[in-house]
Amino acid sequence: MAITGNGSLATFLFLFLVPAALHKGAAQTPVVSQNLVTDDVWVVEGEMATISCRVKDSDDSVIQLLNPNRQTIYFRDMRPLKDARFQLVNFSENELRVSLSNVSLSDEGRYVCQLYTDPPQEAYADITVLVPPGNPIIEARDEVLREGNETEMTCTAMGSKPAATIKWMKGDKELPGKPKVELAYDKMYTVTSRLAFTVSKEDDGVPVACIVDHPAVKDFQAKKYLEVQYKPEVKIVVEFPQGLTREGENLELTCQAKGKPQPQKVNWVKVDDEFPSHAVITGGDLYIENLNKSYNGTYRCVATNTVGEAYEDYVLYVYDSAPSTEPAAHDSRAGEGSPRTVDHAVIGGVVAVVVFAMLCLLIVLGRYFARHKGTYFTHEAKGADDAADADTAIINAEGGHTNSDEKKEYYI
Repeated sequence: MAITGNGSLATFLFLFLVPAALHKGAAQTPVVSQNLVTDDVWVVEGEMATISCRVKDSDDSVIQLLNPNRQTIYFRDMRPLKDARFQLVNFSENELRVSLSNVSLSDEGRYVCQLYTDPPQEAYADITVLVPPGNPIIEARDEVLREGNETEMTCTAMGSKPAATIKWMKGDKELPGKPKVELAYDKMYTVTSRLAFTVSKEDDGVPVACIVDHPAVKDFQAKKYLEVQYKPEVKIVVEFPQGLTREGENLELTCQAKGKPQPQKVNWVKVDDEFPSHAVITGGDLYIENLNKSYNGTYRCVATNTVGEAYEDYVLYVYDSAPSTEPAAHDSRAGEGSPRTVDHAVIGGVVAVVVFAMLCLLIVLGRYFARHKGTYFTHEAKGADDAADADTAIINAEGGHTNSDEKKEYYI
């Protein structure tokens, strides 16, 4: 049973007379004992701490717990101190365990576990009170940025113990900051980290996070989303035609432009030349009908916003008109209404067949003439070989016409 009376005789006896009697000479110096053990305690402000005094080899000696001012908190299982935040958790011949609720900074210090032996034995438990920082405060020098500019941000974590650490993240990339630590009069720390970096158009909408690391808190952070303005991005899309641009066809181009802020003006110009007089421009669309080669040149789409301007070029080259593949006018004669196409493979095959036939014919004729050559000359000269002179030979040759069957000549 705890005794909490003010100035009572019982309190006096427990605080002074009983310890003095047990000491039998209080001038003895306590020694640090390996038989008596305890542990250091880290506790967040406002939470509960537990101190345990343990005896390895008990000899029934009295155990007591003292505060940093060496006032007795518990003597065995009795609490002389009137602070009701201290409560007995366990008491035995081997342990005295006491809890302290609603811990404050004033409770920080070295607590003493004491075992009454000759000489007294002591062990020390240091209570460290952790104070978490307040909500981090992130501030930006510029609310709206332009691509390519440098900006600066600061993050502050106030009133912590020990000092917190601050880490910067832009998206999923860590950035280095410059910390500054200040110690206040109440032994609290304030940490300020400064971050400087250059922004690009890709940073628009990206979060910048200030992450506070402290033993008393987890995942403590503040975020700020970047707003970055940038000049337009321009892209020309060919709507028609899909292939080559030829004479007589139409041309349709669309200029796509985006930026922050959105481009207020989109213009079409022809570089180093006059624009075709009958070209039609509607917003970002350019339409030119009945193309001819005088329209060749570079057409430029220019987009502008408050940050700047940007452009993209389209080079137009008009080719000759394609050969007509339209069917001929309808005629009653069959076949003339369909387009005529020439197959070079068919022509080559026909020529090869003709050449082969002619070669075969020449071979046949050659063999025929070679076979009938002797007979031809025999009939031609019959009656002339036996003549005495030329005149007689002629006469004999001419006279031989009487036999018509032998004198016939055949020609192929």
